[in-house]
Parts: sequence; C-alpha cells; structure tokens
Amino acid sequence: AVQPCNVDMEGLITDSNRSVATFAITTLLKTGNEASVERLMKQMQGFMAEISDEFKIIVAEAVRSLCGKFPSKHGLFLGFLSGVLRDEGGYEFKRAAIEAIIDLAKHVGECREVALGHLCEFIEDCEFTKLSVRVLHFLGEEGPATARPTVYIRHIYNRVVLENAVVRAAAVSALAKFGAAPRADAALQRSVRVLLARCLDDRDDEVRDRAAWGLRMTAADQTRARYVRDDSTFSLAVLERRLVAYCADPHAKSARFDFAAVPRISRAQEEETRHRVRLDAMDQVLTGSTLPATQAAGAKEDAPKSAGAGAEEADRAAQYARQLAAIPELAAFGERPLVSSQRAAELTEAETEYVVRCVKHVYERHIVFQFDVTNTIAEQVLEQVEVAMESDDIDGLLQPVVAMAIPVLRYDAPAAAYVAFERLTEDAVAASFACTLKFIVKECDPATGEPEEGDDGFDDDYSLEAVDLGPGDFMLATYIPDSDTLWESLAESESVETFALSSFSSIEECVAKVCDLLNMCPLDNALAPRSKAAHKAAFTGKWLGHAKTVARTRMAYQKGAGVTMELAVRSEDPAVSELVVSAIA
Repeated sequence: AVQPCNVDMEGLITDSNRSVATFAITTLLKTGNEASVERLMKQMQGFMAEISDEFKIIVAEAVRSLCGKFPSKHGLFLGFLSGVLRDEGGYEFKRAAIEAIIDLAKHVGECREVALGHLCEFIEDCEFTKLSVRVLHFLGEEGPATARPTVYIRHIYNRVVLENAVVRAAAVSALAKFGAAPRADAALQRSVRVLLARCLDDRDDEVRDRAAWGLRMTAADQTRARYVRDDSTFSLAVLERRLVAYCADPHAKSARFDFAAVPRISRAQEEETRHRVRLDAMDQVLTGSTLPATQAAGAKEDAPKSAGAGAEEADRAAQYARQLAAIPELAAFGERPLVSSQRAAELTEAETEYVVRCVKHVYERHIVFQFDVTNTIAEQVLEQVEVAMESDDIDGLLQPVVAMAIPVLRYDAPAAAYVAFERLTEDAVAASFACTLKFIVKECDPATGEPEEGDDGFDDDYSLEAVDLGPGDFMLATYIPDSDTLWESLAESESVETFALSSFSSIEECVAKVCDLLNMCPLDNALAPRSKAAHKAAFTGKWLGHAKTVARTRMAYQKGAGVTMELAVRSEDPAVSELVVSAIA
C-alpha cells in the first residue's frame, strides 16, 4: 500500500512550493527502500540549490540516517554529500553534511579513504573555523591507519601555512598524531618531526606549545604509549554519578576521590555509545517518533552486546549493587557483587501470563539468582511468589542458603524474588537449574487490584526455562588499556584450543555467540568482521573482578563446514585460562 503512494509522492519533489517538496522528500526517505534510494538521490541533486538552509539541514540529517540504514549505497551518499558541500550554505547545514561523511568513514570501512579525501577537499576552502577544526581532528584520528597517510599530511600542513591561529593549532595536533601512531615508520616520523619543528617559529603561542608537545610525544616511546596510544577513558556517566555522590556526602570529602573505582572504557566504546544515541535521534527524524531517549534505551536493553555497552553495563551493575545492599540477608555476602549479568535471561515468552527474567550475581563465596517477575493478568493478584530451583550439581558444590519470595505481586507491577547458593569450592562451578515459579493465586477487582473478600486463593505453579551457570558468569567484562602489553607479559599462562563450529552460518554470528559465552569486553572491531572468510578478535575481562584476562580468537569460515576457530586465553591466574576455554566446549 505504501509503494503506490511513494510513486505519486515523487512528483511532489518538483512542486513549486518548496515546503511541500521538502516534506515529500523526507516522507519518501522515511518509507523508501534500498531500491528507491538511488532514484531519489538523483532527483534531490538539483533540488538542494532551491531550498533554504533550514530545509537543507532536514534533508542532510535524513541522508545521514540513511547512511546507517543502507551502508551498501555509500558511494551514492558520498557523491551527494560532497556535492552539497560545494554549494552555498550556512554553518549548521555544512556541519550536518560533514557529520554524515564522518559517520560513513567510521562505520563503512570500504569508503573510509574516499570520505577522507572529500574532507581534505572541503577544508581547502572552508570558511567556518569550527568545521575546519572538526575535520582536522578526524583526519588525525583516522588518517594514520590508512594505506597512504602522507596524502593527508600534505593537506593538514597546508592549513598550518594558510589558516588562522585556531585552525593552525588543530592542524599541529593532527600532525603529531600521525607521528605518534603505532603504524608510523621511521621515515614518516622523521617527516612529521621536520614539519613540527617548523611550527616552533609560529607567531601564536598555542601553536608553538602544541608543536613542542608533538615533538616530545614523537620522540619517546614510553611517553607516546602513555599519553597518545592509551585508548581508554572514564565511563563519563558513572564518573558523573560518583562525583555527585562524593560532593553530596560531607563525610566523603575527608578522603580523596577514588578514580580507581570508576570503570574505564575504550574510546571506541564511547564513540559507539554516542553513535547509537545519534542513530536514535536520526530514527526520530525518519519515523517522526517522539519516544523519549530513556524509553528508547530501555527498549534496546536486549540488543546484542556491542563495543559501546561498557558505560551502560557499569551503570546497571551499580544499580544492582544498591538493590542487593538494601536486603539484609544478601548484604551479608559482601558490599557488592564481583560480577553481575550484563543482560537478563528471559525464562518465559514476552506474551505469557507471567514474565520472568533472571539476573545472576556472583560474590566471593555466594551466587545470587534474581528473578524479576511481572504479572500480566489484571484479574489476578499473586502472593508468596517464589522460584524453586533444582540443580544438576551432582558433586554438591552449591548449597542453597537463602530463598526470598515476593509477598504480593499485583498486575503490571514487577518485583524480584531471590535464591542464593553458597559455593563450597573456590573454583568456578558449572551447573544447570530446573526452575519452577510457585505462588498463590487470588481473584481481584481489576480497578482496585485488591483481592476479593474471603478468597483464600489456591496454590499454582508455572514452569520456566532452565537457568545455566557457566565460566562466563564469573567473568567481569572490562576494558583493559594496552592489552597487547598485558598479552605479552602473560605468555606462560596461555591455554589454546581449536574448535570446529559447524552450526554457524557466518563469522559474524559465531563471534557474537563467543562474546556472549566468554562474557568479555570486545576490543576494536571484534564484533564487526570486515571479511566473510576470516576474522581475528580480541576480548578482555577480569575473572571475579580481579584477575586480568585476555582472549584472542582466529576464525575461518567455509560454506558447508561452518566456522573453525582457534581460541587462546592468557590470565594473571593460570587456572583461569583453562576455565575460560572450557566455556566454549
């Protein structure tokens, strides 16, 4: 029904009323498919010169969203965006086009160098200082990893010669990144140092200071590794919350703020989080959705783990810790869990009468299973809601110690029941638990939620999916800066195993499953293979929140045979390496 309307609506693109034409285009972008994109983009080329900047920004933002929706059309999008950059337009319009090109360069590897070339062309004749600085910063981030970094160095140094002080300072910083990059060879470093030395005579003190800093960074390997190549940053959401709590607590101010308690994430994770926020905003542009950001984030809680999940997981773990600490029976196990599940396991279908999700919390000697239960029947109120767990642990290494029921569970008012086990061994325990939801059912008035007078109710139970406990549940997914150095230092603790995984139909599917089983933090492009035939991935984490662990995989896919994977694990605790490998078996 939509496609015939789209055909009629395409005629409105040439309407003399430019407002009507703009709304026609944005509607077509909302409802069009990949096949119609190329035709639509060609029609928009001449249209852009006839509308105001306000409408140009709307179109540019919509095209930016399409870049993420249809990455295979990157050549078409780049051609359109580079063309509109040559047209007349204000700052906001040019910024929207630049950000769209930067998104393509970051997230579509095939067009990275072409996109960088368009950005270099743009800054040769850019009238906006802020945009020049933005582009120079991006060239400094991405340019050193390309096959021919010297191409971009020439464009960057031209800005040192021809631009104002602010742009010159940004250009110097970008040059320093080329000289300090891990891939920079000796010849490239010498060339960059020559250019930086020339900048020491600049008339602006900020430019001179940055040039001196760049020369210092490119001269010493240790300094370069510490200040330039360290790819970690603080989880800003957690840092803000803990700083607010620190400032609000008069007793805490007597001691220094503990930065070690703030989790660190990679800059790739931080950027991925920002990218997801931008995509949510772009979805609202394309769909007209008014869904608040908080609700949108909640709706995506069960999405596959991504490189940007570190800050969200740290926030969630802090919330769990507060909930558990408020329960005296569980607070006795420790101040906070060493590891909490990153995502809740669904034990029922979403459309059933009772929705149950399980979150696992691992303490030093105990394991707590948190069951979040929702009653979806308005005519019923449940009492004494508990989960009975039967373990297949034949060795008796898990001893039940606490079972906490939900006293009253009303309609659409989620609550949590808890079951806790004591670990009778220091090693990780693998077990499977058969789970049954038990409760007393009482009829109630849907309007008030109160049970009918004199109704004693009746006992009932509801079968749930089994809950599995494995090595991954004892691993805290943590970003570890400079994991390469850590990997080399742990050579003696390595455990290696090769697996034939014939059930997987792609490397992307396999690496996502491996990441879930290991429960470790994916590094770089671990979850985004660039080849369908072979892939390398690295993961980091801390066993029980303490022992740093690094895992590396090499995967090869062959049609009909599935994926062959070599998994190598090194840890500060040698016994952990074998346990982590066993998570795949």
